[in-house]
Amino acid sequence: MNWQVPLPPWPLETVRALAAARGVRCWPVGGAVRDALLGHPIHDWDFAVEDDARGLARAAANALGGDYFPLDNERDVGRAILQPDGRRLELDFTRLRGPDLETDLRLRDLTINAMAAGPDGELIDPTGGLADLQARLVRAVGPQSFDDDPLRMLRAVRLAAELDMRLEAKTAAWIIERSATLARSSAERIRDEFVRLLAAPAVADHLYILDGLTLLTQVIPEIEPLKEQRQTLPHRYDVWWHTLQVVDAAEALSEVLMGQRPRPLYVDAPEQAWDDLAAALGHLAAPVAAHLAAGARRTLLRLAALAHDLGKPITCTEDEQGQLHFYTHERVGAEMIAARLHALRFSRADAERVETMVAAHMRPAHLAQAGQPVTRRAVYHFFRDLGSAGVEVVLLAVVDHLGVWGPNLQPQRWESLLETARTLLGHYFEQPAEAVAPPPLLTGKDLIQELGLRPGPRIGRLLEALREAQAAGEVHTRDEALALARSLV
Repeated sequence: MNWQVPLPPWPLETVRALAAARGVRCWPVGGAVRDALLGHPIHDWDFAVEDDARGLARAAANALGGDYFPLDNERDVGRAILQPDGRRLELDFTRLRGPDLETDLRLRDLTINAMAAGPDGELIDPTGGLADLQARLVRAVGPQSFDDDPLRMLRAVRLAAELDMRLEAKTAAWIIERSATLARSSAERIRDEFVRLLAAPAVADHLYILDGLTLLTQVIPEIEPLKEQRQTLPHRYDVWWHTLQVVDAAEALSEVLMGQRPRPLYVDAPEQAWDDLAAALGHLAAPVAAHLAAGARRTLLRLAALAHDLGKPITCTEDEQGQLHFYTHERVGAEMIAARLHALRFSRADAERVETMVAAHMRPAHLAQAGQPVTRRAVYHFFRDLGSAGVEVVLLAVVDHLGVWGPNLQPQRWESLLETARTLLGHYFEQPAEAVAPPPLLTGKDLIQELGLRPGPRIGRLLEALREAQAAGEVHTRDEALALARSLV
């Protein structure tokens, strides 16, 4: 049977016309062909070109109203970037690696990426990619694929996660044999693949697979000691298994916020816990989900869940009764993940956000265990210290609690944490002017003029004291703020 690839006519027809006018042949290859066969939207295109691929890329950019970028002069690779309807679309053009198209396809990474579409849309599939798509199988073209580019090992797992497919056994064996060579890849490329894996469904399960392939510790070596670190009650598992449960719970919580019934694979909390979460945070689901959708916050929350207990093996102590303690593990772990993310070339903002989450992940639980309602002053202190990352800190504390207690959730403790989460998030999203960021009643200039003070650090300290009193509900008007300022002076 001759399979036809259902590719959309735009921008394909324009590219083919440009190639014909230049007297070269070109073929859509790789992910665009794979996604078309799966019935998925095509986000980016790859074209294999007989000759002068960069020239064709430039011509395509000009004809389609985009921008051109040369990617690799030696290998003759160019990119056209289009923005139809405001969305970014990349068209990559690469000269054939070898004398013909089949040779080029056999040099690619995975069989499901080693397919092309001919001039009439016919499928060109020398390595059996279509059969593997139908079998839901991620299979390497050969071991040389990983020798040529070790990052392809990480990509194989990421694609299995994104496409809900399984890794072929022989491919897995080849990866295990070569996992140490991942270090040959640049930190930026490793980071990008790992972030995409973290954003994929069933993330905890695929992190477990990545670890079984001995790839995870190539990305974050600090993970390895977690497997040998035992814990005492109320923990039930070692730190590594607990970490997987927390990552899994973070994904399940996102599903709850989107109004879905979660399907966790690792965390063993009772079904009622998810109903409790929906009841406690349901009225905040839309703003919390929108908050997580900004930038890469949802993915960074999963990364913080993976890293939240990195400091435990280093800080573990044992008392005379055999009880284990992990004092300051959150601070130590925050420093560890910040250093690792710096090495992986994460942006400073993203690294600092994850560091903040890990360092503060115990804080909501401490508020909940105080035995008293969370005050407006406490809400103010919380978000003053953590900023917008405080939202993710609250969520991380909730999923950490589920990972710790699992089926042994204590109703009173659980309800107290949910009430704390509801109070913190409610103020942040629904009452920000009350306790999170009250509008200032006085300025530094007011203090200088009304109280005869000199400019300096004292002014800043006074303004902070007034802002805190306002957040706590102790000051409501400008006159009250001035009176308090006079008493403080």
